[in-house]
Amino acid sequence: MCGIIARIGHGDAADTLISGLENLEYRGYDSAGIAVQNGSGVKVHKCSGEVSRLKSNLDGQPHGNMGIGHTRWSTHGPPTDENAHPHTDTAGDVAVVHNGVIENYDELKDELRAKGHEFESDTDSEVIPHLIDEYRDETGDTEQAVRRAVDTLEGSYAIAAIVDGEEAVYAARKGSPLVLGLDDEEWYLASDVPAFLEHTDEVIYLEDGDIVVLDPDSYQISDLDGTPIERSIDTVDWDPEDAGKGEYDHYMLKEINNQPASLANTIEGRIEDGDVAFENLPPGSFDDIDTVQFVACGTSYHAAMYGAQLTREAGLRTEVLRASEYESTSGPVDENTLVIAVTQSGETADTLDAVRQATERGARSLAVTNVVGSTAAREADDAIYIRAGPEVGVAATKTYSSQAVTLALLTQRIAADVPEGTPADDRAGMLEALEELPQHVETVLETSGAEALARDVFDSKSYFFIGHGLGHSVALEGALKFKEITYEHAEGFAAGQLKHGPLALVTDETPVFAVSTGSDSDSKTKTNAIEAKSRGAPIVAVGPDDQSLVDVADAHLSVPDTHPVWAGLLANVQLQLLSYYAAKQLDRPIDKPRNLAKSVTVE
Repeated sequence: MCGIIARIGHGDAADTLISGLENLEYRGYDSAGIAVQNGSGVKVHKCSGEVSRLKSNLDGQPHGNMGIGHTRWSTHGPPTDENAHPHTDTAGDVAVVHNGVIENYDELKDELRAKGHEFESDTDSEVIPHLIDEYRDETGDTEQAVRRAVDTLEGSYAIAAIVDGEEAVYAARKGSPLVLGLDDEEWYLASDVPAFLEHTDEVIYLEDGDIVVLDPDSYQISDLDGTPIERSIDTVDWDPEDAGKGEYDHYMLKEINNQPASLANTIEGRIEDGDVAFENLPPGSFDDIDTVQFVACGTSYHAAMYGAQLTREAGLRTEVLRASEYESTSGPVDENTLVIAVTQSGETADTLDAVRQATERGARSLAVTNVVGSTAAREADDAIYIRAGPEVGVAATKTYSSQAVTLALLTQRIAADVPEGTPADDRAGMLEALEELPQHVETVLETSGAEALARDVFDSKSYFFIGHGLGHSVALEGALKFKEITYEHAEGFAAGQLKHGPLALVTDETPVFAVSTGSDSDSKTKTNAIEAKSRGAPIVAVGPDDQSLVDVADAHLSVPDTHPVWAGLLANVQLQLLSYYAAKQLDRPIDKPRNLAKSVTVE
C-alpha cells in the first residue's frame, strides 16, 4: 500500500523526494519521511501525518544528491513518528524504505536482538536495515549484504536502501511493485510512475527477484545470484499534467470530469466496421472457452459484475468472484476456463493470488488493467489496457467507467468466438451508442443537479442505493463511493432484495437512490422504490428521463437517452458527483479518505 521514492544523480535530491511523495500520497498518508545521503552521514527526517506535515517540519532543505522517501499506510504498528519510514540500523548508517509485509519479522527481530541490535518501532520493516548492517559486518560488501538480507526475508517487499559513505541506492522487489525511471542525469525508483513522471517517461518495470544498484551515472539489474539481467525500457504515454489537480479543488473532481477523455481513449480503435476489435485478441481467440470467471476487489469488483451480467446475457456460463475468496468459492476450473482479472493498478495482491491459483489449475488468464507493465499484465496470458490515464484520487471514478466499457466490449468479443455465445441482437446499435458515450458523459457533467441534491439530502441517517440487472452493480458502486468519502452509512442492494430485510431500516430519513437503465428490468426497481416510498423514504430516480420510475420519485438525476447497456454508466457519473458534493459539504478529506489507500498490494 505504501509509496516509495528514491533518486540519485547530480544536483540536490530533497525537492524531488518530497514532490514524489506528494504524487504518491494516494498510496498511504499515515506518515512520511525521507533520508538523504550528503557525504556527512545519512540524514533522516520523518513524522506521522501527511507529507505536508513532513514538508513543513523540515528545518531547511536537507542536501544531498541521493536519497529515499516513503509515505505509509499502516499495517504493522500505528501511525507514529517512530513507525514512520525510513528505518535505520542501530548506528544509523543504513536507511531503508519498504512496501509489503515481512512475515518472519518476529523471528528475525529476536535473532537480531540477541546479537545486540536495538529496535525503536513496532514495524516489520525495521528488521531490514538491521539485517543489511549485520551482513555488511560479515561480508564487508553492501551489495552482498543486501542480497543476503532479501534472501532471508519471507513475504512481500519493495525495498530501497542507502548507506553512509556510499554513492549508491540499493533496491529489490518481490510481490510489491517497483519501477525504475531513467533520465539523462538522474535515476529514480518508485512504487508507481506518477512519482517521477514530471521528470521522465522512460521506465523499466522491475520483476520479482530483481536486485538493482544505482550510482550517479549508471544502473545495474541482476538476479539474487548476481547474474546480470536485461529489462526492456518502456515509454509511458501519460501526460505529466494528468497526474496533477490543475484547476480543480480535488483529484476526484478532476477525474470525474476527465471521463469524456478517458472513455474516448478506452474506446479508440476498438470498434471497426460495426464490430469489436482488440489489437492482440483477433477473432477466434476464445473459441475453446466454455466458462468465464471474473475476479476482482472493491470498485473493480463492481466493474466485473457489470461485465459478468453482459457475459451471462450473451449465453456464457459466468461467475464473478471476490479475489480474496477465490480459493474457497471458485469451483471447478480447467483449461476451458477463462479467468478475467480486473485490477486498476495491476498490483492488487488478492487478485494476483487468484490468478496464480487459477493458472496452477490449468485456466487461461486475462488481465484488464490500467497500468502497462504491471504484475497482472506480465503474469496473465493476455492483457487488455483500459487506457484511462493516471488516477490519483483514492476513490476510483474514471477507472470504473473505463473498466466497465472495456469488459462490455470484451464480452462481445468472447460471445462471437464461443459456439454457445450469442452476441447482442442489437450489437450494432449498442456499439453506435458507445461511440456517443463520451459526449453523453459531458452532458451529465454540464447539467447535473447532484450538487443541489447533496444539500437537500444532507443530514439523513442512511442512504440506500438500489438497481436491477446492470443497475445493480451501479447501485453497489454508488453506495461504495458514498461511504468511502462521506463516512456516512450507505448500502447498495439488488432492488428485489430490499423487501427481504433491508426495508426494516427504511424511514423518512433514508433517501433511496433508484438506478434505471431504460431496460425491462426497471420495473422491478420501480416496484421496490414504491414500497420504500410508502414507508416514508424520499426516492431519487437516477437514469433516463422517459422512465416510469421518474413519475414516482421525489427527485431525479437525469442522464441522456442511450442504449440500456450504457445508461447505467451515465447514472454512475451522477452518483459520483453526488458523493463528491456530499463529502465536500461535510468537509471530508475527499482525496484521502481515512483508513484507505489506492492500491492494496498486501493481503
